[in-house]
Amino acid sequence: MALGLAAAAAAPRLGSAQRPVPVDVVLALAADGSGSIDDDELRLQRDGYGQALSSPEVLSVVTKGMHGAIAVIYTEWGGPTSQHVIVDWTLIRDEPSARGFAAELLARPRAARGYNSISAAIDFCVRHIETGPYRGLRRVIDVSGDGPNIGGRAVEAARDDAVAKGITVNALAILRPGGQVPARLGQPLPDYYREAVIGGPGAFVEVADADRSFADAVRRKIVTEIA
Repeated sequence: MALGLAAAAAAPRLGSAQRPVPVDVVLALAADGSGSIDDDELRLQRDGYGQALSSPEVLSVVTKGMHGAIAVIYTEWGGPTSQHVIVDWTLIRDEPSARGFAAELLARPRAARGYNSISAAIDFCVRHIETGPYRGLRRVIDVSGDGPNIGGRAVEAARDDAVAKGITVNALAILRPGGQVPARLGQPLPDYYREAVIGGPGAFVEVADADRSFADAVRRKIVTEIA
């Protein structure tokens, strides 16, 4: 826990005279914390993101960037009025900073309530990207979820607004055994995310299912996002 708090504390906060800190990628993680995700699944997601960020594959890509660093914020979303920062902006440039982020992520309590406002989650991440202390060569929102947008405004509108600001939106579709896969009649969840959620240059959908673990899917996804 102490290591995680130290890593978070090391992240600079902008004062009126400070300039944004340059990084290769500004990455806002928007994880599903809605009512369809139980406590074990929530921890699985957090552990998966923490493992991915501190993996040799991801750290190798990070260190090869122009600035050798990325900035990451972890948020969880539920209903239209329930979006939460779980771990605030953190500079990740090496294994200690990545492991500190992962430790803090697992230590934080659950916060989100309600059901599936992906649009509000995207809007929430856009605000934090635009007001945060980092400026990236690329700006990415990484949405993970196990269902479609239900509450709030149309997710396509939120996606389009983010893309208009130069932010790419990617998605990770979580296909749980026994879960409700179709987001629309006759449309699997990954197809729904491709149509309604992702946008911007190089936007893509990754899938976590019985054949690909959540941790493996997240690691592949983050490597692609920052490579």
